Amino acid sequence: MADAKEKTVALLSTTTVGTNLATTGETTIYTVPAGKTCILSHAWLKASADVGGSLDFTIGQDTAETDFVGTTAGDNLDNANDVILIAPVPSATPTMQKAYAAGTVIKFKVTVAGNAVTGTVYLFGFLF
Repeated sequence: MADAKEKTVALLSTTTVGTNLATTGETTIYTVPAGKTCILSHAWLKASADVGGSLDFTIGQDTAETDFVGTTAGDNLDNANDVILIAPVPSATPTMQKAYAAGTVIKFKVTVAGNAVTGTVYLFGFLF
């Protein structure tokens, strides 16, 4: 875990999402520290190569892996070091978010697998 200043959006974690985005499943990307509450702001996903014609994923707390970002397509990651921004989509009606309590486990879940490439997730948010 990176040293994040309280009440400042900062990089909370950098996690390799398996070694293979060709496998469905979940990977823990962050656990809220004891005595803190966390609000997530966004994430970045970097691919090591072309993920192929399909890749879908979600991010959220364990057992509800969609409560930060619902199903998102990553099939536009066509080359090594391509990166996509992952964030709730704002609209005229603000997107409801969660304040995660201490000990909450945040996961990245591949729901539709792509090619056998490595993904790296950079998760951002703030603690209070």
